[in-house]
Amino acid sequence: MFSKILIANRGEVAVRIIRACKEMGISTVAVFSEADRDSLHVSLADESVCIGPAQAKDSYLNMTAILSAADVTGAQAIHPGYGLLSENARFARLCRESNIAFIGPSAEIISRMGDKDQARRTMIEAGVPVIPGTDVLDSAEQARREAARIGYPVLVKARSGGGGRGIRLVENEEQMEQAFRTASAEAKAAFGDGGLYIEKYLKPTKHIELQILCDRQGNVVCLGERECSVQRKNQKLLEECPSPSISQELRERMMDAVVRAARAVDYENAGTLEFLVDRERNFYFMEMNTRLQVEHTVTEMVSGVDIVKWQIRIAAGAALDFTQKDVVTRGKAIECRINAEDPDNGYRPSSGTIEMLHTPGGPWVRFDSFVYQGYDIPPFYDSMIGKLIVKAATREEAIRKMKASLCELVIEGVPTNCDLQLEILSDPRFEAGDYYTDFMEGL
Repeated sequence: MFSKILIANRGEVAVRIIRACKEMGISTVAVFSEADRDSLHVSLADESVCIGPAQAKDSYLNMTAILSAADVTGAQAIHPGYGLLSENARFARLCRESNIAFIGPSAEIISRMGDKDQARRTMIEAGVPVIPGTDVLDSAEQARREAARIGYPVLVKARSGGGGRGIRLVENEEQMEQAFRTASAEAKAAFGDGGLYIEKYLKPTKHIELQILCDRQGNVVCLGERECSVQRKNQKLLEECPSPSISQELRERMMDAVVRAARAVDYENAGTLEFLVDRERNFYFMEMNTRLQVEHTVTEMVSGVDIVKWQIRIAAGAALDFTQKDVVTRGKAIECRINAEDPDNGYRPSSGTIEMLHTPGGPWVRFDSFVYQGYDIPPFYDSMIGKLIVKAATREEAIRKMKASLCELVIEGVPTNCDLQLEILSDPRFEAGDYYTDFMEGL
């Protein structure tokens, strides 16, 4: 087992990883930008190293600075969290070349699954259903021809990256050139790769993802599915586990598919496969995230499995000590992402000082965050400042518990989306569990 791990991330996920390491008796190294000098992860870690200025490109994306910090502090492994360098194959390769363990899959797997065009072909070979679409396209003209063949509407999608960037909905031929150009430019800026492909736009659909853990010994375990259909501009707002609309028969078929997919690429560590499910309950592979997911918490709540700890154990060479038949989910869990943003003002991100903070408590209530009273939220990073997670015996109880917890959560000094989350939870469609990825359009 590792004796010291460097966390190559910031904010809530850095705090989450540090807590797991402390429980495992592992020393931690935090890296931070000049803007994050007073962030909670810096004070919680055993050691901390400043790696650059506020802008992420000069600090949290500075591979040389991070590897140098690991070398100077004697860290044996690096946990990348999510976002930033977590799905960067070059960084994973540099860690290996520097004799530092990368807590995640190999560079080769990250590269293979991060290229959505290649991932799509891999899933077809593994017998996993995929959305009708194309390989990578050379031009907007080729895109027009392929879209006419598939049938409008279609999605123009970046083959690299994630987080909803580099995606455009195209409803007719006249929109294609502009959509192709802007999606390619956005993907190039965000991921360094402007390559695009087309998928048939399916609507209405549910966004369902399945969590897997895979060790080096070839064991594959699926921890079940998460419902992630409450989204705004392809960004998730609320997740629940298990999905209220997935039957046991469909769940088993999807779990069988993800196990086949994992084995097809000799996957290792934690990963998530994302699917679209239509009204007829057909499911289609969308993409694979070769990292920890923001919403891993709801799976942890119902499965009792600490996913971060298992990421670390697997990277150290340990085998899973449980099998698929040992996975038993209990209860229902919901996560609300708490963002420092103003829904009444175009969802504009907020920065400023947390003047008052009170977090809810009670059985099966969890608030993962990095903010504290008096903390100054910097304007340079993602707007998510915390995740509120609850678990209850039934979905109805979980909804009531989340509403009560949101009402108890007090964050003063900056606008947040707490009221919006309450509105989502009170919507009849959500209460019925009959909602799709277009949910926010009708709110």
